[in-house]
Amino acid sequence: MLEEVRINGLGVIDEAVLELSAGFTALTGETGAGKTMVVTALGLLFGGRADPARVRPGADRAVVEGRLQVSAQVAREVEEAGGDLDEDGQEGVEGPVLVLNRSVSAEGRSRAFAGGRSVPVSLLQLLADDLVAVHGQADQQQLLKPGRQRDALDRFAGPELARVLSGYRQVFTRHRAVREELQALTSAERERAAEAEKLRSGLAEIEAVSPAAGEDTALLAEDERLSNADALHAAAAAAHEALTGDPAATAVDGSDALTLLGMAGRALETVRSHDPALAGLAERLSEAAYQVSDLATELASYTESVDSDPVRLAAVQERRAALGRLVRSYGGVSGDVAGVLDWAKQASSRLADLEGADDKITALAAEEASLASQAASLASELTALRSAAAERFASEVTAELVDLAMPHASLTAVVTELESPGPFGADDVEIRLAAHPGAPPLPLHKGASGGELSRVMLAIEVVFAGADPVPTFVFDEVDAGVGGKAAVEVGRRLARLARSAQVIAVTHLPQVAAFADNHLVVEKSHDGLVTSSGVMRLDQPGRVRELSRMLAGLEDSEFGQAHAEELLAMATREREADWPWT
Repeated sequence: MLEEVRINGLGVIDEAVLELSAGFTALTGETGAGKTMVVTALGLLFGGRADPARVRPGADRAVVEGRLQVSAQVAREVEEAGGDLDEDGQEGVEGPVLVLNRSVSAEGRSRAFAGGRSVPVSLLQLLADDLVAVHGQADQQQLLKPGRQRDALDRFAGPELARVLSGYRQVFTRHRAVREELQALTSAERERAAEAEKLRSGLAEIEAVSPAAGEDTALLAEDERLSNADALHAAAAAAHEALTGDPAATAVDGSDALTLLGMAGRALETVRSHDPALAGLAERLSEAAYQVSDLATELASYTESVDSDPVRLAAVQERRAALGRLVRSYGGVSGDVAGVLDWAKQASSRLADLEGADDKITALAAEEASLASQAASLASELTALRSAAAERFASEVTAELVDLAMPHASLTAVVTELESPGPFGADDVEIRLAAHPGAPPLPLHKGASGGELSRVMLAIEVVFAGADPVPTFVFDEVDAGVGGKAAVEVGRRLARLARSAQVIAVTHLPQVAAFADNHLVVEKSHDGLVTSSGVMRLDQPGRVRELSRMLAGLEDSEFGQAHAEELLAMATREREADWPWT
């Protein structure tokens, strides 16, 4: 809700402050005083086009600042943009307060601020959708925006449609996610099949060889031993002979290592008791003899174990070749059997996932079909509820138009089927107007003139009262082309709408202004060749004078003032009464 608007240097307005409040505020003034500039200022404040031609001659820039009571949702949007909010609003009104600022220089540069932080103008436009609906001949109509009419009709339809819509949106969202996943799996089915076949082939190849961990290292050692069996046997036998001698050989007795060690030991044994140092050397010599004897025994055993086995050698080399083929194909970075076994483990896991995809596709296809059926059923229910609401809505608005000097006009809300269902069902909604009998029903912006459109919007907003969450409505020249009883009806309906929202109306009819809770007048003053305007809040005597001016053209006319007092008294009685609004 708007609390205050400050305007500087805009059109004929030099400086003005609009003190606003809840309920219905009427804005009046003489022709050319600048009433339209007030609406223009509100348009600028909420992201409207910055026209440098609107800057007051002689001023550097036009500035509009507004102080608004906002919802928690709007507060979050501003805080996400880095803006700050004030917690002190009007007395009796809860919620954070937001300060918006918009300036336009004479050169055409535009700046916007929200909560003290410079923001893109687009943010003001985004906030405007939740803050204000401006209905005027030159303004973009909120209710004419795509989707807005469907949203408004859905709120008008009530809680039953809201419940069905909530259920539909949950089903629609899940159905879309399942369908996308199913399409992704299905479209990649050929690639998955090729990958699975490649993995199966590799696993079968590895299974046929059945490599064991460390087998490649062991086979390499065995291959090396078998390939050099003769040389190993000869070397071991020669070493054994050198250590122990060969009784069958013709070598000189005592030339083997054990014999020589025995001779050395016996030479020391006879004198070791005379010197501890020599005794230690004799001990070590004895230990060496024992070690050489053990080594000779092991060499003998090794010599007996080494045999040339061409058959085993061929088998080992064939096995190594098979393992080598696996390592080249699947050994990976490590390049050994361990890498092959690691590949096989990962391939088995991946193959299980790929083979499980078929089961997943089957399950997703079943779920997708079930969700599609649920979505279609709920969409059909939504269509039925919207169609019923559209009939009620059209009937009520048409009845309102009769009292708003459009007795021959008829309004319809057409529910049409979309090419494909969306997040809000399978319907689109378009409000159409037939301005007179025989005229084809046309979309609102085509079926009504500027003045008629404002009245149609008023009738719609009255019927939608409380359904549209926008807290502030601005009507510019809503009473254009009407008078007499119809003007009283316009005032009554604005007052009715003000029971659920803040209403600001620019009017030239006293019958409308009389119904206002708050009356502002735009006054102009002449200073040589310069005209400036300001805005003043009227007390009760001031309202009588202003209404008298509007009625008789003379502020001090006794007849006019009497008529004005009578009009105010009538409007006050009706406004304060507990109207049934039937």
